[in-house]
Amino acid sequence: MAADHMVIEQVRRLGHGPERDLSPDYGLLPPAPPAEPDWRRPLDSLGTVLIPPQARPASAAPALLAPPPPPYAPPLPAPVPLPLPVVATPAPGAPTAPPVAASLPPVATGRRPRLLAAGLGLGRGEQRERERLAAVIRTPLHRSFRIAVIGLKGGVGKTSATLGLGSVLAETRSDKVVAVDANPDTGTLSRRIRRESPATVQDLLAAAPSITGYMDIRRFTSLTPSGLEVLANDADPTVADAFDGEDYRRLVELLSRQYPIVLADCGTGLLHGSMGAVLDLADQLVITATTSVDGASGADTTLDWLCANGYQELARRSVTLISGVRAKSRAINADDLVAHFGQRSRAALVLPFDEHLALGGTFDPTRLHQRTRRAYLDLAALVAEGIRPAGA
Repeated sequence: MAADHMVIEQVRRLGHGPERDLSPDYGLLPPAPPAEPDWRRPLDSLGTVLIPPQARPASAAPALLAPPPPPYAPPLPAPVPLPLPVVATPAPGAPTAPPVAASLPPVATGRRPRLLAAGLGLGRGEQRERERLAAVIRTPLHRSFRIAVIGLKGGVGKTSATLGLGSVLAETRSDKVVAVDANPDTGTLSRRIRRESPATVQDLLAAAPSITGYMDIRRFTSLTPSGLEVLANDADPTVADAFDGEDYRRLVELLSRQYPIVLADCGTGLLHGSMGAVLDLADQLVITATTSVDGASGADTTLDWLCANGYQELARRSVTLISGVRAKSRAINADDLVAHFGQRSRAALVLPFDEHLALGGTFDPTRLHQRTRRAYLDLAALVAEGIRPAGA
C-alpha cells in the first residue's frame, strides 16, 4: 500500500555553488531583541511616559507615616498664685511658737477607736470585760474537755443551755466543738437546728471500725452557723433507750480523738444506764434550773443526788444556770437563787427570759437578746475556769 500512494525520492543536498545561497538556513537564529513595552512609548511630542507601579524602582526604606494630629484640648487657664502666709518675724529673745504639726492630735494606729465601741453600745469598761472573758474562754486544753448539761426536771432549758454554751465556745475558741444528744428519751437537740445529716449516734457507732480521722466523723454531724457540730440521737424511743453506758463510753472515746470539747445534752433520768458513764467521764457539769419553784427544787434534788452517789467533787465544781420564766409573779427572786446555788456549786448565774428561747424553735444566736448573749458568754467563761491541766 505504501508503494501505491507514496513516492519516496532521494533528498539531494545542495552543494557549494550559487544554488546554496538560495536554500533556507536551518541553523539557530540569533535572539530577537526584546520588545519595547507599551508604556515606554511617549504619549506626546514632549516624551511623556507613564511608568507602571511594577516597573518603578523600590525605595531603600519604607515611607514613614506622619503621626495623627493630637485631639483638640482647650487651653488650661493660667494658675492663680496662692497668697503666701505672712510669717511674723519674732522679736529677739521672744519664745518661738510650736510648729503646726505638733498641735494636731496624733493619728490612732493599731487600736480600734472608742467611737466604734460606743456605736456597738459598749463602753470602755464593758469592752475590756468582754475581752477578759474571751481570754478566759480561750484557756489552752491539754486533752479533750467533756461537759455534761444535766437536770432532773424537764423544761428547765438543758437543750438551750447546750446550744448556747456550745455556740459561744465554738465561736470564741475557734475549736472543733461537738454536742451529743445523750437523752435516752429522744431529746430535742437535733430538732433545734437545721440538720445536714440524718445520721445518729447509733450510725456513728456502727461505722466506728472504719473511722480513721475527723472527716469520717464529720459526715455524721450537722454544722451550725456558729461552728458548733451536733450529733443527733435516734427518734425511735426504743432505739434511743438502748443507748447504754458502754455505748456512751465508746462514743466519747471516738469523739475525743478529734474534738477538743465534747458536750452532752442529758435527759432527766439520772438512774439510766448511760448516765453513770456520762458522770464518770465529765470534767464539768452545768446544772439547769429556773426561777420557778419546780425548776429550783429540781436543781436542788439533782445536787443532792450527786452528793449521795459519790459525785460530791463533781457537784462542788459544777455551774448552775438559772433561767428566767415568763410568769414573774410566781417566780422566786433570782438573787436569792444565785446566793443559794452559789453555796452548793462553784458558781451560779441567771439567764434572763428570752422570747426566742421560750418558743423552742430553731436556735439562732443572732435573735437572742443582748442580755441573753452576755449570760451565755459568762457561762462559757465560768465553764472554762474549770479547765485544769492534766494531772492537776
